[in-house]
Order: sequence, then structure tokens, then C-alpha cells
Amino acid sequence: MTDSANRTPTTWGMLILLGVIWGGSFPSVSLALTGFGPISVAAFRILLAAIILLVLAYTLGYGLPTYKTPTGRRIWLHCLGMAVFTNALPFTLLSWGQLYVTSGFAGITMAIVPLLVLPLAHFLIPGEGLTRRKLLGFAVGFVGVIVLIGPSAFSSSGPGPENLARLACLGATACYAIGSMITRLAPPTPQLTFSATALMLSSLIMLPLALLTEGLPAERPPLGAIAGVIYLGLVPTALATILLVRLINTAGPSFLSLVNYQVPVWAALMGVVFLNETLPGQFIGALSLILLGLAVSQARGWQRFRP
Repeated sequence: MTDSANRTPTTWGMLILLGVIWGGSFPSVSLALTGFGPISVAAFRILLAAIILLVLAYTLGYGLPTYKTPTGRRIWLHCLGMAVFTNALPFTLLSWGQLYVTSGFAGITMAIVPLLVLPLAHFLIPGEGLTRRKLLGFAVGFVGVIVLIGPSAFSSSGPGPENLARLACLGATACYAIGSMITRLAPPTPQLTFSATALMLSSLIMLPLALLTEGLPAERPPLGAIAGVIYLGLVPTALATILLVRLINTAGPSFLSLVNYQVPVWAALMGVVFLNETLPGQFIGALSLILLGLAVSQARGWQRFRP
């Protein structure tokens, strides 16, 4: 069965939920950065998520992959790839980048992930070849994201290594694209086992790095910063990791990459609800373009739900 055959109402619901979760991660990172360094934010959120998923994996009887077989060792290798490219590197790059660039720029870079996934999936994933329909859908959705963010996303946000920070955000998108390929090509294994192992390996990388480079906070961090880290660990990391592994394994990385068109939309809505920000005047037009892009790129999938 091809990946497109598994794009059901359930997978679409999971995709939307993942978009909501990741859309809320940007203000949470900004909040966490008021009390922790960027590497520490990445390390602590990964560590908390790893503990939660490891406890769940062992409580439910899944445990970790075996070392005793070639397939088991290959699973560990793929878990390490996910740990680096889906957690450690992008979390660090985005946390550091948000110190120097506008949140609009950080948000719009997430919409580039589908464009990076397309050529990778074309060569690596059976049934995920490039088509004119997919290219048109992705292009329309990407235009919608640009309309939503507006030209202010590329305006100067103040002093500091802003150009390097922008490259860091772009580097994070490349990491997510590579990580989705690594996850999709892994041998079959329970998603909780795979997610817990990847986060455990990522925490073993990030925690020593954070302690060596930033150390522990000299003063007690503000409660808001602590709450931001806890939320990032529980929801955008622990829960989101389970969801993304499930989506990649059932509907494919190209389908998962569509979530990145939603992230700026949900980020804008949450800014209005929780931070009293003004909704961009171009929001309705941008949202329409994004939804049109999703519909065009997944046109064949929708046909299966017609009466």
C-alpha cells in the first residue's frame, strides 16, 4: 500500500493537531529564552520529553530496540539520525536564531521544509515521486505563507549576528527534511520505542553540551521561563515526536511536511489569543492560499472520501 493510500481523516486530523502544537512552540521558545540559554532550552525540553517517553515505553512493555540483530542495530542508527536531525540540531538552531531574527522570519522558514522534502522523497521513498500537481500545490501554499508573514519578516530585527541567525533557521528546515527521510526509511518498529530511543540519544548529546557551554543558570530563572521549558518538553517535543513518527510511517514524509504551511497560521492565531497581538490584515487571503495549496497537492487523496 502506498503512503497516499493511508491519508485518512485520522491522519489529516493528526496533521492539523501537529500544526497547532508546533505553532505554539515559537512563543514558548521566546518565553523560555528569558531564563535559559538557547542550547539549554533545547537540551532541557529534549531531556524532559525523553524521560516521559522512556517511562511510557517501559510501562507499556515496548522498551528499547535490541542490539542483538542487524535489524535492531539499524534501528538504533536511524534513531540516532532522528535524534540529531529532528531534535538536537533544529531545536538548537531555532532557539539560537530566535535571539536575533523576527519570529516572522523563523515562522516562514518552516514553510520551506516541504520544498526540501520533495526532491529527497522523489529519490528515496517509493510512491512519493514529483508530479506537476504536487509542485503546483506546494507553490500555492508557499505563496500563502509569504503573504501571511509579509515583507516585514525580512526587515532588520536589531543588533547581533542576524545573517548567521537567518542561516541557522534555514539550516533547521534542512535538518527537519533530512530527519523525516531517516525516520521513514527505518525498519518497522513500535513508534513509542523509536521516539523514546531517539529522544534519549538526543538528550545524551544535548545535556552535556548545554552544561559545558552555558552551565546552570546563575540565578533562579523566571517562572515564565520554567513554564516555557516544561511546555516545550511535554507538548511540542514528547507528544509531537510520537505524532510525527506515526504520520511519517503511515502517510509519508511529503504529507507530514504539509504541517509546515500551517505553523505560521497557528502562530498568528495564538499570538492574538494569548498575547493580544493584532491579526494580520492579510490573514484571510493567506489562509485561503494555504488551504488551496494543500487541496491541490493532495487532490487524489480527497477523491477517496467522495460519496
